[in-house]
Amino acid sequence: MPTIAPISELRNYGQILDKVEAGKPVYLTKNGHGEYSIHKIEDDELFDKARAMVRLMNELNQGFLSGEESGWISDDDVDKHFQKKRQLMEK
Repeated sequence: MPTIAPISELRNYGQILDKVEAGKPVYLTKNGHGEYSIHKIEDDELFDKARAMVRLMNELNQGFLSGEESGWISDDDVDKHFQKKRQLMEK
């Protein structure tokens, strides 16, 4: 069950911060509606990893769709492409 508190409780912010745990943010309400959340910094790492995973899955899906629509390239062509990239980076 999430911890929900009115924003007015921030006057005693120490008590609010004591309620915050990893994976269990405290949600602050304003006029009865959710307005803010307070979470541990370690949760940011999980959020960042989740965002990166979603981006990766999106890119992979776009690549798969592109391959299906436009045709796939051979392994040799991929190798040549990255060899050229490496040569350019070494210069």
